[in-house]
Amino acid sequence: MSGASGASRKNILFLMTDQHRADTLGAYGNPLAHTPVLDELAATGTRFDRWYTPTAICTPARASLLTGQAPFRHKLLANHERNVGYLEDLPEDQFTFSQALRKSGYNCGLIGKWHVGTRRTAADYGFDGPELPGWHNPVDHPDYLAHLAEHGLPPYEISDRIRGTLPNGGPGNLLAARLHQPVEATFEHYLATRAIEKLEQYAADAHERDQPFFLALHFFGPHLPYILPDEYFDLIDPDDVELPRSIAETFHGKPPVQRNYSAHWTFDTMPIETTRKLIAVYWGYVALIDRQIGRVMEAMRRLGLADDTAVFFTCDHGEFTGSHRLHDKGPAMYEDIYRTPGLLRVPGAPGGVVRTEFASLLDCTATILELAGIDPKPAVDSRSLLPLVHGEAADWDEDIVCEFHGHHFPYPQRMLREDRYKLVVNPDSVNELYDLHNDPDELQNVYEHPEQAEVRARMTRRLYGLLRERGDNFYHWMTSMYDVGEVAHDPTLSGLDESTYRHGS
Repeated sequence: MSGASGASRKNILFLMTDQHRADTLGAYGNPLAHTPVLDELAATGTRFDRWYTPTAICTPARASLLTGQAPFRHKLLANHERNVGYLEDLPEDQFTFSQALRKSGYNCGLIGKWHVGTRRTAADYGFDGPELPGWHNPVDHPDYLAHLAEHGLPPYEISDRIRGTLPNGGPGNLLAARLHQPVEATFEHYLATRAIEKLEQYAADAHERDQPFFLALHFFGPHLPYILPDEYFDLIDPDDVELPRSIAETFHGKPPVQRNYSAHWTFDTMPIETTRKLIAVYWGYVALIDRQIGRVMEAMRRLGLADDTAVFFTCDHGEFTGSHRLHDKGPAMYEDIYRTPGLLRVPGAPGGVVRTEFASLLDCTATILELAGIDPKPAVDSRSLLPLVHGEAADWDEDIVCEFHGHHFPYPQRMLREDRYKLVVNPDSVNELYDLHNDPDELQNVYEHPEQAEVRARMTRRLYGLLRERGDNFYHWMTSMYDVGEVAHDPTLSGLDESTYRHGS
């Protein structure tokens, strides 16, 4: 029997990681990747090569997925752990896809990382599953400890810590460590086990009552620190790792905050061999997660759900892992943290498809709603990906806007990315323009280069127009500071300027 009630109501498995670079997957060209499961998903579904996060920070990106709204609109703009004075929870009347699914009769579950607000939990938004708070594996959580005890597995213990030295002389953030547990005891294995248990429950409802389901499996990794058992900590030989070209970053002509952030992440206090090891361990972390996803996919086949279930794989944002002499993510809108993996397999759609249109994590929301036969209009900044997946003609934007609001400190940025060029507006500092055809590693900021005057003006006006159209008030800064073309509105917001009023305010 079908696991969905009606052709338009598919089951949905939503696989999500945290802080995940696209180039860690074989499907995205990494020859050293150990990602057979995700590579198979790409080969049997659609791979999006220009898939972006709306903002490279966990909570705002995840809130955008939940609501289908850009961060400036939902206003949950920072992680709780580093909150710099923004909202800490979404409004109670906020539209979310999960509540819409519940109302439509779906089972709705989430296993793993939530991180969308402080007070309100996943259960408040209609998700089944254990509450697992925090930004990284909560290895002291009672449900995880009960899992270890039930299976006679040893507790969490680490050694071989990797960290640098902070500018003030203190120890840097933990970047990686060796885990003294077998794979079966890892938090990743535990999450996959709980997801399989939930899948078995939902499969019974699907087969017996024709009740469709949405199940999200959100891993906390491969977010740093990369804490792995021997099998994955040593999986990749660091000598085989090709360092990113942007490791040659000088920060010349770049916003000074980037150099400061490099110091915060202690890059220059560690030898280059350590960077190679960190990248190798990061890829090992991805391999561990791939293996656990494989367990879930096998369970889906065993339960007879594969033909009726759409499968997503993506993440909230990327990771530097030494690129631009940085770690983690932060106030720099490089491809390393904004372009991420995006895979989607829909029953009945062709496989092995590669799309180069600009797609976004935001677009998952409308896609989920459409797969469930629900009107996607409330997801106002989201657009269904199903036409692209089915190979249909679609009038798609030839650029994409991303935003950032701060982490550790307020830091507003807006970005416009098109085929060749990327423009970043930094009100506190120098703006950035990168020619991604000639400089894919974004090492040279050509914003002030005279030969780029036309590109700079065109993209500035385009970004300005898009921000105004969206209602993103960041555009006010641009009105007075840059050449944005003729302004047919009152830029003072006063309504008192006769000349502006007469000319079409």
